[in-house]
Amino acid sequence: MGKNKYFSTKSVFGQLISLIDDSMIQKAVEKYNSDRYVKRFKSQDHLFSMIFCCIEKCNSLREVSAGMLGLSGKEETVRINSLPKKSTLSDANKGRKVEFFEEIYTNLLEKYGFILSDSRIKEALSKNVKIVDSTTISLFKDILKCVGRKSVDGKSKGGIKSHSVINADEKVPSLVWFTSAATHDHQFLKKLKCDEHTVYIFDKGYNDYKAFGHFTNQKTGFVTRIKENAKFEVTQTNDIPENIHSGILSDQIIEVEVNKEGAKTILKLRKIKYYDREHKRSFEFISNLFDFRTDTIAALYKIRWQIELLFKQIKQNFPLKYFLGDNENAIKIQIYCVLIVNLLLGVVKKSLKRKWSFSNLVSFCRIHLFNYIHLTKFLESPEKDWELNTQNYGQLGLFDAYLATG
Repeated sequence: MGKNKYFSTKSVFGQLISLIDDSMIQKAVEKYNSDRYVKRFKSQDHLFSMIFCCIEKCNSLREVSAGMLGLSGKEETVRINSLPKKSTLSDANKGRKVEFFEEIYTNLLEKYGFILSDSRIKEALSKNVKIVDSTTISLFKDILKCVGRKSVDGKSKGGIKSHSVINADEKVPSLVWFTSAATHDHQFLKKLKCDEHTVYIFDKGYNDYKAFGHFTNQKTGFVTRIKENAKFEVTQTNDIPENIHSGILSDQIIEVEVNKEGAKTILKLRKIKYYDREHKRSFEFISNLFDFRTDTIAALYKIRWQIELLFKQIKQNFPLKYFLGDNENAIKIQIYCVLIVNLLLGVVKKSLKRKWSFSNLVSFCRIHLFNYIHLTKFLESPEKDWELNTQNYGQLGLFDAYLATG
């Protein structure tokens, strides 16, 4: 440690996991009894080991076990009591309750939501805008049923589908549901909470007129694309005002037939046709938002790409190609830990005044994970030579100053 460099008393890894309070972990342990019959490798050790795995993008149990040997003698500084062995981590991934990791993720989102949130969309529309989509993760083994035919040699791979909801102003999942890849997307609509202050956005894979009728009855808004083979009757064609975006081609009121429990009912919806000059193609949207401007509805659907970018960000930066277990429990635990790390680094990125791309931030943390650099101060001014001043800064937590002024 040279005189002209600024260092922290905690490693980058220690600073990141300091965002997860001991009390938060203890409450989750007690809620799901996740340390029952466990002598050494407790839930906290398991959580931090999997966070290490996700940041370092480890592809095997051996890599996690060997990589964490760098913490030997320093376990107390990162609040780990027992470093994992291959067999120990494998058993924990197979046996510990997934709900423990889900609880940690949910509580972190609740705690740091004010940092991640951007309220401009909600203020403009006076509604919560939520985006719904799914992504399929291929598995090396036929653990969960996948879509498509079997290969010529008769072998098949499994696939897990992660259905997610993100708030348009947060860009991290607020609700996650796992199914086999063969499960149809529209089944997830049953999991959504309906209220008059929410608008859901999803692609045409979620078309389900029964669900649309339920949304309408609950005064919950939605925007999606209509299927090419959809059957409907146009009952009204609205004029397009001059102040509406010129890409709007038509605004119609349509009626569709809904067959529910043997009884047929009529559902009234709004169908909007929009031409995207950038991609030189037209889109047809359906919605139950009769009071919204047509160009606002088109703009809402465009926001849906945020969740596509989120899936791309997660798959590119974290280990979701190889899993540390050949069972459903281990796969779900690893996905939740990826989401936890994605959230933690999202909090770091959002709190910085200096702009960093997410991939560069992940790479920096991966390279310097066990180095004693004050993460946020270095990222704000990486070119500056910091003088060692542990009296003023060395004992600060990662977000002490930010939280104090926020």
